[in-house]
Amino acid sequence: MASTKLSLIIIAFTCFFVVLAVVSSIMGLYYPVMYLNEAQILYLFSTSAQVLAAIYGLTLTAFVFFRNELSREEGEDETLTDVIEALKLRYFINLMFVTVFVFVSLMLANLAISQEGFGSPSYTVVTINTAQSAYVVSLLVIVFFIVDVVSPRRIEATSKQQRSEVDPSYTTTSKGSLEDFLRNYNQIEFILEEYGKPFQSGTSWFSARRRVVSNARIAEYMLKTEKITQSLYEKIRELIKLRNSIIHGAEPVVSQGLVSTSEEVLRELQAAIGDARNE
Repeated sequence: MASTKLSLIIIAFTCFFVVLAVVSSIMGLYYPVMYLNEAQILYLFSTSAQVLAAIYGLTLTAFVFFRNELSREEGEDETLTDVIEALKLRYFINLMFVTVFVFVSLMLANLAISQEGFGSPSYTVVTINTAQSAYVVSLLVIVFFIVDVVSPRRIEATSKQQRSEVDPSYTTTSKGSLEDFLRNYNQIEFILEEYGKPFQSGTSWFSARRRVVSNARIAEYMLKTEKITQSLYEKIRELIKLRNSIIHGAEPVVSQGLVSTSEEVLRELQAAIGDARNE
């Protein structure tokens, strides 16, 4: 759902650029508002390219620091892992889109400068208006990216999106008992923690805090060592994602289907651990 929304935003910006370029080119050909001489064109596009490159560089630098901060938060609170990984992916896709648009804008600016005085007047007008349209849209895309990154409710919004992906029927089907779900989850978590004790790294010289392997990572270990099946692993990951999303802002409601799934996962995990101990 989140990726679909982001795809629609990218498509919307791309369509806006195409429409703006076509409209401005038509106006420039048939209803020109102003006329630019060679010096004005050279100055306009050289300045635009420098400004856009500087803004992009500052945005990229700030994003690197912000991403490191997200990684720090993820390391301090394992319940944020799924949310932060989803945010990192969203920001990466968004940054790639910004990069592509900035690159296109710079190439069009270079094209407008290099062909000035050599191309046909009509071609020059189209190039100038298309390049300036790309410049304007690039600025808007960068603004959108910055607003999206610094949104104060980004974790809560992402948590709600993730719970909708894991439990999409919670608003349309019969409600399950949140208490039963959490009780089953706590027992699942206890089993995972007990199994994962040998993987814990203990304390270090630099920190008195015990570094803990996340439940999701322990479930992955169990899958890789064939203690659980792929199907059970995927169910455990969904339950972990749902529980963490509730903690970080999603509506504290679960469907009866997810409550039944948590009971099923608990039974299968208990059986898997029992079989592993008997080996």
